[in-house]
This record gives sequence, structure tokens and C-alpha cells, in this order.
Amino acid sequence: MLMPKRVKYRKLQRGRMSGKATRGSSIAFGEYGLQATECGWITARQIESARIAMTRHVKRGGKIWIRIFPHKSITKKPAETRMGKGKGAPEDWVAVVKPGTVLYEMEGVETDVAKEAFRLAAHKLPVSTRFLTREFSSED
Repeated sequence: MLMPKRVKYRKLQRGRMSGKATRGSSIAFGEYGLQATECGWITARQIESARIAMTRHVKRGGKIWIRIFPHKSITKKPAETRMGKGKGAPEDWVAVVKPGTVLYEMEGVETDVAKEAFRLAAHKLPVSTRFLTREFSSED
């Protein structure tokens, strides 16, 4: 699963997710893309699960790019622990996604194959998405 290489002493605050994505909102590498239309946290497991769903459908044809990375650590305190005594240990890693962020890109397959692969991937993700092609990617 994806996670940063150096993670010692890293405990981030929750932060805000307001506003649209300014970077990473257009197709840069492939022919087709999957773009988020709402904000949210996508865990490393969800990113990997969606990637597996896509690659299974295209039967290892074409090329896939993952455009998001889980930089943010999510901490949890153990169950039935009293308040205080500092912040909990990092439990999970998430990518912060804003509306307009391109999550995945793909090339080397037909349009209908890419559309179905992205549909299967979107079912694994906690945010609503839409399908992009390169000629329509810069409409926002």
C-alpha cells in the first residue's frame, strides 16, 4: 500500500477541504481520466482497491497513472482510553481530494473499455467522480 517513505514523528492536524483543486485538475499523462467532483479523504487501501479493479478490467492492457498520494496520517487512540496523554499513533494514510482533482489516468485502450474500468474504480472510492477525455479536460 502507498505511504510516505519517512514517517517518523509525523502527526498532522485534520485541516480543511474547502475550495476547488487548483493543481492536478486536468489530464497530464494519459488519454482518459477520472476526476473527483466532491471533496473527501481517500485512504491508501481505497486507492489500491480502485487500481486493482481498473487493471483487472483492462486485462493488463494500456497504461494507468495514479495521480494522488496519501501524504496525510490519520491517528487513533486505543479503545477505552481516558482523555489526555497526547495524540494517538498513526493508524492510516489518506489523500486529501478536492473537487476537480484528477485521481487516475489511462491510455492505450478503447473509450468504452476505459469508461467501464473507471466506473468499476469509482465504486471503490468514497467521492463522486466523472469520466474525462483529453479534449474535454480543460472545460473548467
